[in-house]
Amino acid sequence: MDRLPRGRHGLSPEFVARNQRERLISALILTLAEVGYQKTTVSMIGSRAGVSKSDFYKHFESKDQCFVAAYDHAVDRIRAAVVAGCAAGPRGEWAARVRAGIVALLTLLAEEPPLATIVLAEGLRAGRGMYDRYQAAVESFVPLLREGAPDPPGAAPVPPATDEAVVGGIAALLSRRAVAGETRDLVALVPDAVEFALAPHLGTEEARRIVSAG
Repeated sequence: MDRLPRGRHGLSPEFVARNQRERLISALILTLAEVGYQKTTVSMIGSRAGVSKSDFYKHFESKDQCFVAAYDHAVDRIRAAVVAGCAAGPRGEWAARVRAGIVALLTLLAEEPPLATIVLAEGLRAGRGMYDRYQAAVESFVPLLREGAPDPPGAAPVPPATDEAVVGGIAALLSRRAVAGETRDLVALVPDAVEFALAPHLGTEEARRIVSAG
């Protein structure tokens, strides 16, 4: 997020305020990835964003409030990437759509590790309230997996709890990588994550065939 030009610029107060808020959110995400939540301070966030401490408090009451806003922003970016990935998959081909969504997810997190850090690592260390936010974010991806999903051959329909477990399992795997600082290699997990997501609906053999076919 670029800083505004110094001096008179003719920009509306509303635009300036929105720009400052967005810069503060971006600055917190980047600083958090470097030093962790405990060492991140309001002064560090403001300095990185080019926003004075007094202006910081015009937007947020505390570092905690800025963290929540940054967390929600990161989740929204991740969800938007997954939704766009799914939409780019072939219409009516559930397995290809799921794969496209997973590729979009892992590519974004690999290219922008700070997003993975705040959502999958620091967010889980920030107390019960943030953990509830994390759970809600994870659960919001379940409908994307279930939309258009076929019933497994010769078996009863897959219950929602199974897909919830699949999404939760993928999130847990990514969280472990984020905590370990191994986000840049996440794209290598695409085959395993896709097989894990497809298998309950298609069977393990068919899921592996699709993964092998690319």
